[in-house]
Amino acid sequence: MAEKKIMLGNEAIARGAYEAGVKVSSAYPGTPSTEISENVVKYDGIYAEWAPNEKVAMEVAIGASIAGVRSLCSMKMVGVNVASDPLYTISYSGVNGGLVLVAADDPGLYSSQNEQDSRCVARVAQVPVLEPSDSQEAKDFTKLAFELSEKYDCPVMVRTTTRLAHSQGVVELCDRVEVDDKPYVRDIKKNVMMPAMAKGRHLIVEQRLKDMAEDACTMSCNKVEYNSTKVGVITEGIPYQYVKEAMPDASVLKLGLVHPLPRKLIEEFASKVDELYIVEELEPLVEEQVRSWGIKCHGKDLLTIQGEYSANMLRERLLGQKVETDEAAQVPPRPPILCPGCPHRSTFSVISELKMHAAGDIGCYTLGAIAPLNVIDTTVCMGSSISTLHGMEKAKGKDYIKDWVAVIGDSTFLHTGINSLLNMVYNKATGTVIILDNSTTGMTGHQEHAATGKTLAGEATYAVDLVDLCHALGVKSVSVVNAFDTEKLKETIKAEVAKDEVSVIISQAPCALLKTNISHHKCKPLSDKCKKCGMCLKMGCPAITKNADGTISIDDTLCNGCGLCMSKCKFEAIEKVEV
Repeated sequence: MAEKKIMLGNEAIARGAYEAGVKVSSAYPGTPSTEISENVVKYDGIYAEWAPNEKVAMEVAIGASIAGVRSLCSMKMVGVNVASDPLYTISYSGVNGGLVLVAADDPGLYSSQNEQDSRCVARVAQVPVLEPSDSQEAKDFTKLAFELSEKYDCPVMVRTTTRLAHSQGVVELCDRVEVDDKPYVRDIKKNVMMPAMAKGRHLIVEQRLKDMAEDACTMSCNKVEYNSTKVGVITEGIPYQYVKEAMPDASVLKLGLVHPLPRKLIEEFASKVDELYIVEELEPLVEEQVRSWGIKCHGKDLLTIQGEYSANMLRERLLGQKVETDEAAQVPPRPPILCPGCPHRSTFSVISELKMHAAGDIGCYTLGAIAPLNVIDTTVCMGSSISTLHGMEKAKGKDYIKDWVAVIGDSTFLHTGINSLLNMVYNKATGTVIILDNSTTGMTGHQEHAATGKTLAGEATYAVDLVDLCHALGVKSVSVVNAFDTEKLKETIKAEVAKDEVSVIISQAPCALLKTNISHHKCKPLSDKCKKCGMCLKMGCPAITKNADGTISIDDTLCNGCGLCMSKCKFEAIEKVEV
């Protein structure tokens, strides 16, 4: 009997890559995709790496494919935007070894700045898309994706969502298939996308999608489950689970290949049911195509484009059933907050004290936008803080940004901040950039990056020196300050923003949650000295609470002795004790 194991969707995708004979994997961490690479690296026979950004990761996977081996690239949906340049072109070129891109969408915006549907990108890029609905399919569809990639000479996207990525299911394990490397043959008409070559390849891409749409009608990943023909549902991915729970008697066409669509199969299914519903999260891609074929159906007229679906939503919207909610299950809202001992809180407390604005970026430090810190004014995408500050200066002049800084994390700076800083120097800008260097990719769970000195596999490697890098980009004034030395940080910020040049401050202290960051101290309040001024509460440390009499308590199970509260207390009413 084959071994079975309970796996997260992301674990199952990694297992599928292993079983499919993948030899190269490249990715940039991003929730909800991160655990794919963290599990891939555990398998012998696969080289796995963190790339500095998703575009580079995609290009590494492309290179491995051209060389003749199966390669995997994984990222969250906004990372697909970064990788779209090579993705659009490799769709024209095609592959040698199988090439699969896993795009993890985030319906409900659990950890993202927008609610993007990667199927839209794939459709425009003319890349086929598979979408699994459970962990077993996550493994199986990953393997199928490599087969389709090589059969149809194209990259294939496997689209997942947060719910699938982080849900567990039973997976049947199989042995790894060792796939022979495909020989590399020089072919500039296929691999060099100059205009003359691309014109010819475009015709091939169009025919490829037509062939796949025809073949998809008999592919096992697209399956029909006939029950009552009064109601038929076309669905895919996780929503299939909701359909089966809410509408067990309905007939269902479950799509595994969601682009291109199997038109003949859909037309046949639609002709056999009295009323047709299309249940798909986010954009109405399937619905719009089905309607364009003259097939009557219900979809987004009853359902929402925003957020995740649920079985209860389908019961209410499609069946008209009133669903009773358990009031006892309703919990008070819990706003996100920086961890106790986070060095970003210390830096932001100084920026707030100076009454300055900060152009923000993607990372834990985005939480500096909300109370009580209230210092982040903008957040767009990875690396945008520096370019945003630059745009402000060019729009309003040097004096306008004297009370502004750009803040960016160390991992994000290496992701796309480098080019933005180079742009400031090259275009003779003025402005101060603060790199919040906490020695990790904190937002997605402490992954390594090019400045940490370790690879994805935990091997020692060259660590980029951020000071040297900034100097190499042409920044003359680069300062390194301990993030918890608030007085020094305040002096440095005031001095740097006064300059008519590009300057960089590296606010440096390790993430409080790093295993290597072990504190041997706790902060302890001295109630007899406390003046009840509340200064220690202004930074919003979750370890500190206000007592009924106005004094404060510090939870020693949360406190890690960073000392920020001590630095804010004017009356020495907080002391640091050894533990």
